[in-house]
Amino acid sequence: MRGFARRTTVANTLEWLDRQVSSLAAESVPLRELAGRVLANDIVSEVAVPAFTRSMMDGYAVLANDTLGASAYNRLALQVVGEVLPGQPPRVCVRAGEAVRIMTGAPMPDGADAVLPVEKVETSGTQIFAQDAVPAGKNVGAVGEDIPRGSTLLPAGRRLRPQDLGVLSSIGVTQAAVIRRPRVRIVLTGNELLPPGSTPQEFQTVDANSPMLAALIVRDGGLPLNPGILPDDPDSILEAMRDDADIVLVSGGSSVGQEDHAPVLLAKHGQLGVHGVAMRPSSPTGMGTLGDRLVFLLPGNPVSCLCAYDFFAGRAIRALGGLPSTWPYRKAQYPLRRKLVSTVGRLDYARVKLIDGQAEPLAISGASMLSSTTRADGFVVIDDDLEGYADGAEVTVHLYDLP
Repeated sequence: MRGFARRTTVANTLEWLDRQVSSLAAESVPLRELAGRVLANDIVSEVAVPAFTRSMMDGYAVLANDTLGASAYNRLALQVVGEVLPGQPPRVCVRAGEAVRIMTGAPMPDGADAVLPVEKVETSGTQIFAQDAVPAGKNVGAVGEDIPRGSTLLPAGRRLRPQDLGVLSSIGVTQAAVIRRPRVRIVLTGNELLPPGSTPQEFQTVDANSPMLAALIVRDGGLPLNPGILPDDPDSILEAMRDDADIVLVSGGSSVGQEDHAPVLLAKHGQLGVHGVAMRPSSPTGMGTLGDRLVFLLPGNPVSCLCAYDFFAGRAIRALGGLPSTWPYRKAQYPLRRKLVSTVGRLDYARVKLIDGQAEPLAISGASMLSSTTRADGFVVIDDDLEGYADGAEVTVHLYDLP
């Protein structure tokens, strides 16, 4: 066993990390698979929506001047000369004193410049009686009113939402260029580990980290690759670290013990940029490069693993995938129910539970206590230049709820 020669500050670690990452190349993806993807280029509409002047409600296409002065006490008669349905071209023209029955979304017939809602008329045979006046353009959708031709509809860098796919479809887009999703290899090591979902056995621990990491990777726009648990064997670990991936997450074996092979392998076969970070938990965290892939050495203790992922690996995955590198957590201000103590020179990641509008600190220590993150509603970051926060102090809570 040997200790860390020094620990890098979180700020310097982030500075090193940000120098290593930039967005991946673009790939073309079909419309049906675009939800959640990040646009590589601006989407400029080559068409106008709507492409024709259309009715915005059921009623009658009329000349606005023919309805001037109409009211329930002054009904004005108009002759119905035809009907227009959605998807069909108008076959009639509206002249003074005439009206054409029209449905929502149907094209406006020539001559008409307004739509009189059906509830504002009375019918009698082939005549209607207008009971209200409508100005020109009323209840009519103009060409390009929704989307003008040549307009930038969606900017590069946007993470597409379901409604965005509807808009893309409306302008005839069948596929779009999006940033490629980072491929993230999870390398889980530990002779003491059992596969996820196993029944705990004496002297052995069930893997909690890989299901957590896989879900976090998906949240951050990556593609998790997780073939299973590896033995604490240098050759197996090195082979896995060389897998076809953009990022490698080694969970376990990241410190300086006898069975901690990953840092030695990374230093020998690649670059070990950072090893040991001045934070609690997650101080054994390391990171570097191996070929053209980023490698993160995450502690095996579950809370430390989560913390190190959140601070560093998740940031890189989001940046490679074209997303903002900042945390996806919602933030809110709460007063502390009791003080939070820290040490100057070390950043602390403190889990808190919200009780009666206040933040109740849970145990800062206990890096293996993953249940503390499920009991917690979020976490507070105590910067390395602070000794903590006093009882009642307003703190920023990063909330664990889904973004």
